[in-house]
Amino acid sequence: MTGQSISELARQSALYPQESPEMIKKGKENLFIGLPCEVSLQENRIALTPEAVALLVRNGHEILIEKNAGAGAKFSDNDYSEAGARIVQSPKEVFEADLILKIEPLVESEMTYLKAGQTVISTLNIPNLGRPYFEQLNQKRVTGIGFELIQDKVGNFPIIRTMSEIAGSTVMLIAAEYLSSAHNGRGMILGGITGVPPTKIVIIGAGTVGEYAARTALGLGAEIKVFDQHIYRLQRLKYAVGQHIYTSIIDSETLTDAIIRADVVIGAMRADDGVSSMLVTEEMVSKMKANSIIIDVSIDQGGCFETSEMTTHKHPTFQKYGITHYCVPNIASRVAHTASIALSNVFTPFLLKTGNMGGIEEMIFAKQWFTKGVYCFKGSLTNLAIAQRFNLRYRDLGLLVAARM
Repeated sequence: MTGQSISELARQSALYPQESPEMIKKGKENLFIGLPCEVSLQENRIALTPEAVALLVRNGHEILIEKNAGAGAKFSDNDYSEAGARIVQSPKEVFEADLILKIEPLVESEMTYLKAGQTVISTLNIPNLGRPYFEQLNQKRVTGIGFELIQDKVGNFPIIRTMSEIAGSTVMLIAAEYLSSAHNGRGMILGGITGVPPTKIVIIGAGTVGEYAARTALGLGAEIKVFDQHIYRLQRLKYAVGQHIYTSIIDSETLTDAIIRADVVIGAMRADDGVSSMLVTEEMVSKMKANSIIIDVSIDQGGCFETSEMTTHKHPTFQKYGITHYCVPNIASRVAHTASIALSNVFTPFLLKTGNMGGIEEMIFAKQWFTKGVYCFKGSLTNLAIAQRFNLRYRDLGLLVAARM
């Protein structure tokens, strides 16, 4: 090949975009993840299991875990250490991580550890939060992501779905417990046996919680009635359950009559704006049978019952009008080991994808379905419903995305 042809080839090749191995490599970012101990509402879950940590570490990510953070879910520090995580002694050390992954919203003491540019992924129990919570996050220029707001590619809410499946299955265990004579209940078996009328259960809400509660109740032989505000949800539930069950649109007279006759009433109505509708009045509760049970699964969004008051796993119930109320917001924490595995199954692929994309910010700007979970971004509140609720300044994250592009 002549010197001229070599020169010509070099000139032509310079005109074409050349694939750069170095640039491709820079697309991946190793995440620095911190998992602190949960300190509020007797929370026992943890967002990542030791097996998930091992997978993330093998992919180059660094994990900090506060001592005993997994104890409530029966995962030991040794389990995490063997998986490659670094065990630290204090929350201050955990909050050195760039990405904080926890279950409950931050508490005041944790706010002091935040640093600018950090990302916090946790639940967002709006009825339990006030304006100062979001003001502090914005002052710290922290990116906040509510995991109950995160959607998948087809518009579903994977974490809400998973936790709702657990809550729906668990509520019937709770109902059986408090109907028994051991808890001064009605002394009834949940379900039915030969020659004895079945337990009457009313389920308000035909979402995932309602579906799994209905499945469990039907399996036990109970008589159920399901109410919802939307006919399509009732149709979907009947199709999913695969059996003929009583369903009804919520109407005051029909619902009141069903509640008066019920042994167990489950409130499982969730709202799109983060605050559930109060559907059962105090007067309706006062007409219920003595020692019947109310389980308000929607209490984390304000509750479905006018008589509901938030309770804890340590003191889960109270009586009003002779009716036992169970209003614990984090029901899935009763089965923390199962719930932690379920959470980990959702978070692990998400974190791996985030690392491959180049970090949280790249995920936010590249994946519209993930953007839905972001409620504050580097000093700006980006969730309109929260801004309106607390009279805070709002910035459209979509405009920030467009500006960046």
